[in-house]
Amino acid sequence: MVCVLLAAAAGAVAVFLILRIWVVLHSQDVTPRESLSILVVAGSGGHTTEILRLLGSLSNAYSPRHYVIADTDEMSASKINSFELDRADRDPGNMYTKYYIHRIPRSREVQQSWPSTVFTTLHSMWLSLPLIHQVKPDLVLCNGPGTCVPICVSALLLGILGIKKVIIVYVESICRVETLSLSGKILFHLSDYFIVQWPALKEKYPKSVYLGRIV
Repeated sequence: MVCVLLAAAAGAVAVFLILRIWVVLHSQDVTPRESLSILVVAGSGGHTTEILRLLGSLSNAYSPRHYVIADTDEMSASKINSFELDRADRDPGNMYTKYYIHRIPRSREVQQSWPSTVFTTLHSMWLSLPLIHQVKPDLVLCNGPGTCVPICVSALLLGILGIKKVIIVYVESICRVETLSLSGKILFHLSDYFIVQWPALKEKYPKSVYLGRIV
């Protein structure tokens, strides 16, 4: 009898979680606002270059800007600081100039074995949760670095727990012409907007949004 009750309770919890995830993924927040807090996930090398190009096309209303990088990624930190300095020089009177750089451990290092990646990703997610809870961004913008997976999962959990609905926008790298990156394959099902830059990907993934080349 006890086993039956435990099984029923577990089933009820599972159903509730599934329904809650469905509601979070399909809800749309259309509340008008003057500014939108944005959290940008930057990766090493080309990922950071692409995401900063995209960010440069957005208005200053996307503020404050929070950047998340891997704790060993000094190159991205330098690029972000240069980008923000140039932005401030071009518009010195702008009131929306605040930006912050946050660091979390990498989900996966180059040439790291896949079995060990599970543990490093969980460690990264463990540190991403309090960061996302502290920042509570309106929008998460990312384009493929492994660091974005724990960040986006943490943002999704914020909505599941009823704390805040965070819009997740994933932009697949311009380098991905016919196949998605590993991060893309994971976040395709979790993002609110999944943007591709090649028509071949749009055909394979009808849910995606094709806007042509945007970076």
